[in-house]
Amino acid sequence: MSNSIYTIPTPVNEPIKSYAKNSIECQEILKTYNILLASTVEIPLYINGEKVYTNRTKKISPPHLHQHILGTYSLAKEEDVSIAIETCLAAKTQWANTPWQERAAVFLKAAALISGPYRYKINAATMLCQSKNIFQAEIDSACELIDFFNFNAKFMEQIYTNQPISSSGIWNQTEYRPLEGFIYAVTPFNFTAIAGNLCAAPVLMGNVCVWKPSDSQIYSANIIMEVLEQAGLPKGVINLITGDAEKITNQIVSHPEFSGLHFTGSTQVFKKLWQQIGNNIHNYKNYPRIVGETGGKDFVWAYPETSIETLGTALIRGAFEYQGQKCSAASRAYIPKSLWKDLKLFLTSEIKTIKVGGPQDPSNFVNAVIHKASYNKLVDTIEAIKASKNAEIIVGGTYNDSVGYFIDPTVVLTTDSNFITMENELFGPILTIYLYEDQNWKQSLDLIDQTSEYALTGSIFAKDRYIIEYAKNKLENAAGNFYINDKPTGAVVGQQPFGGARSSGTNDKAGSIYNLLRWVSPRTVKETFVPPTSYKYPFLEA
Repeated sequence: MSNSIYTIPTPVNEPIKSYAKNSIECQEILKTYNILLASTVEIPLYINGEKVYTNRTKKISPPHLHQHILGTYSLAKEEDVSIAIETCLAAKTQWANTPWQERAAVFLKAAALISGPYRYKINAATMLCQSKNIFQAEIDSACELIDFFNFNAKFMEQIYTNQPISSSGIWNQTEYRPLEGFIYAVTPFNFTAIAGNLCAAPVLMGNVCVWKPSDSQIYSANIIMEVLEQAGLPKGVINLITGDAEKITNQIVSHPEFSGLHFTGSTQVFKKLWQQIGNNIHNYKNYPRIVGETGGKDFVWAYPETSIETLGTALIRGAFEYQGQKCSAASRAYIPKSLWKDLKLFLTSEIKTIKVGGPQDPSNFVNAVIHKASYNKLVDTIEAIKASKNAEIIVGGTYNDSVGYFIDPTVVLTTDSNFITMENELFGPILTIYLYEDQNWKQSLDLIDQTSEYALTGSIFAKDRYIIEYAKNKLENAAGNFYINDKPTGAVVGQQPFGGARSSGTNDKAGSIYNLLRWVSPRTVKETFVPPTSYKYPFLEA
């Protein structure tokens, strides 16, 4: 019984540790990393709160040490998926009826656990199996995941307190019910925080979830499940399944109780999933909610007279942090010709100082790309650039996979605004630059808007407020997250809700109240205290 009106603690963004050389946190994270590296694990399925080990497994290796075996993870059979769905549905009623503040407490505790005793473990796991350097792991798997849990709890409170007005003698109420059935969360390799949020956000609102993480992120996903268990998440509320993605998905989206998809991944996969859901629409009890964040071909545009150091730094950080494996990564830039000479010198000199290697050495700014398939795609792209008459490599263009899947930071200059690397998402450390005539700056904005199918992030650099306002309006539909005089990456929960439109997704803004609203089905309740006793209205009198 609840005898209080609860208020969630006001969230603040988790402070980011610097991991400066010889700092305590740097020593602790490297110690934890080495412990994990020297250990082997068997990662199970998680079904109804139980760890399920199957006789079919796959090996886990770090992308930067691809010959090193860290352990294995289990692959689900068809019956495992069926049991996961049924146990989700069995857990649904009790979890949905759990008071909202009790659901919030699970995720507030999970945030506190990650901030404290699990911080180095989840960061080291992300470094190890997703090949993120110390700082990139910190802002992702620690800080952003903590922020998702803390801020979402507050957003839930705000949703529930949003109530309609009531006339005299009437009490109007809105209930924010979880969806009927279960949610399917499909999550990517590149952000541990996104993976945790995609399954947790619907669950916070009273839903239950089958979670299929990326095979390349299963190592840190296992730790998320460990944290949620320690935080008191009841059995069956989130069931984690790994295995053949297509078979698992086919089985899930054909189930009549399937009620929603929470997805981050490639545009092609998302479109295929949407089509599958549409083909099954007559089988469902309700119209499923479809929420997806997909690809990006994110731009940087500069107006003449922009600071070279500011622009160059944004390009380097935006394009090459986490090897360009962010859906928000800067991958195409539109630069006035008057800036090119100095910008080229700045980029060349700075990029030559970038160290490439494993995350166990904190001085390595760029680490390995996620797996062999990604490496091969990027190598093929680099070789195609070298063979092209319309582009040249200014710096980089080298690679090596003898130890890990390493692609050196690469800057390409093209004379073709529709060159393949200006249009196609690469998901790697390749930045393509197109030069425009200074006086044609307005036309260059048209190119940005029309060149790519995506509309996720983008940034502009200018001083003149009229120019900024013109570019912002011109590019209104070109990016869901728009940056002025900054790199197009690094959205912060509660500050810059994240998501894009066009082929970049449904723009439901992870890290905001808008995303949580997608996982509820409001019910309006009207209670009349003194009902009328006659049908006759005053206007009926003679």
